[in-house]
Amino acid sequence: MQQRTLPRQQLEIMAVAGEQILECYRVLRKTKSNVVAEVLRNQGEFYTLDHYPKGDVYDWDTHSQFYYHSHREDEHGHFHTFLREKGMPKDCAPINQSDADYMNKRDDTLSHLIGISMDQTGYPIGMFTTNRWVTADNWYTAEDVIKMLDYFEMDMAWPSWPVNIWITAMMRLFRPQIEDLILQRNTMIDDWQADHSKHDVLEDRKYDIISTLDISVDDQIDQVKQALTGS
Repeated sequence: MQQRTLPRQQLEIMAVAGEQILECYRVLRKTKSNVVAEVLRNQGEFYTLDHYPKGDVYDWDTHSQFYYHSHREDEHGHFHTFLREKGMPKDCAPINQSDADYMNKRDDTLSHLIGISMDQTGYPIGMFTTNRWVTADNWYTAEDVIKMLDYFEMDMAWPSWPVNIWITAMMRLFRPQIEDLILQRNTMIDDWQADHSKHDVLEDRKYDIISTLDISVDDQIDQVKQALTGS
């Protein structure tokens, strides 16, 4: 990340988010817990592909949503984050796209924002974007999805206040990388569709994870500090 090209105001927001993440880790460690353990607490046996906590986590004020599940190698599991239609900026609308059954099973639209991969100890190791069919959402332009990032906030105590603070702060600390991943996602999908004009790439099961990036909270915080101090 080239933080020195970012406005100081954004760097300061990222720095605060980094402090919030570390504080969440501190209080969770006091009870030998972590964000994944908090989400899985009292949820019974952990099954591949099931959503945790059951029913997902939805903030009725911001219309932000997330869930945790597991089905990929090289990680314990991952969080999927979304923004639903009522929480989006008024000028955001899905692009002209193919229809899918899952779109007709709800009375609104939603957009997947970013996935956060977690390791076996309950800490983040990567971020990624998905194809439309993977998360059963609606497809928006990259510019619209990037606008939505400002509106994602989990502002409630259930299922865990530290988890909700953490996932909101993760979206802010890694904002530049998330924007890049979203831009890459849409460019790659557009390129694939151009090369496969007879297929609906958004529903093609060969294309699931689109753009990925390894991350480190500690490294990101250090880089933000260096950018703010000019060292």
